[in-house]
Amino acid sequence: MAEQGGTGQGAEGAVRGAPGTRGEGCMRPGEGLAEAWAELVATARRTVADGLVVGTSGNVSVRVGDTVLVTPSGVPYDRLTPADVTGVDLEGRQVLGTLVPTSELPLHLAVYRTTDARAVVHTHAVHATAVSTLVDELPAIHYMTAALGGPVRVAAYATYGTPELAGNTLRALDGRTGCLMRNHGTLTHGAGLDQAYDRTAQLEWMCRVWLTASSVPGLAPALLSREQLAEAGERLRGYGQRG
Repeated sequence: MAEQGGTGQGAEGAVRGAPGTRGEGCMRPGEGLAEAWAELVATARRTVADGLVVGTSGNVSVRVGDTVLVTPSGVPYDRLTPADVTGVDLEGRQVLGTLVPTSELPLHLAVYRTTDARAVVHTHAVHATAVSTLVDELPAIHYMTAALGGPVRVAAYATYGTPELAGNTLRALDGRTGCLMRNHGTLTHGAGLDQAYDRTAQLEWMCRVWLTASSVPGLAPALLSREQLAEAGERLRGYGQRG
């Protein structure tokens, strides 16, 4: 529903001793965290520009050491400034800023605690949300399914911002870097904000392709086999520029 949002070595001094209460005593970010916050804000704004969220729906976070920077709850992304940096530790205690973190904070923190994720993007993308209401798993409509670790599962529905939703999502993410959330949206993670965002955009595109192909009367889309996905996955590991 709303947005979510470590302490790296370069920022350790910036948050050391910061209390866990919001709005009191939270320290200013170090240079590394300031740069990460700027990248987070740019990514959040991109979700709006690309039509993956409406208003302040969805949320973005990035982990720097043991500090997790998150989008604050209910604040339009185009209004966020460097002074609005919002950060928590891995237990959810606020260590940076005074704005209330996204209501989906338990979801983001659950991903960081159980995976090697360094960034998380959650959206309410139209086609992906539509698919989440129709199937338990996105059919293997395209070989980029392999880039997310395999067929994309749909997490069982639970009220936003709850530990139950976090648990359901973690189960859907097992062995995957992205999932759909029933009647809700998408969640992807990656080694950085660019990768997490790219996976979100790819997932939404695949959902759109499947919905489009499935809408042709009298025809059913051809799907890829496990063997075909495995082969594509091997080739994707060497994709792009070396280094």
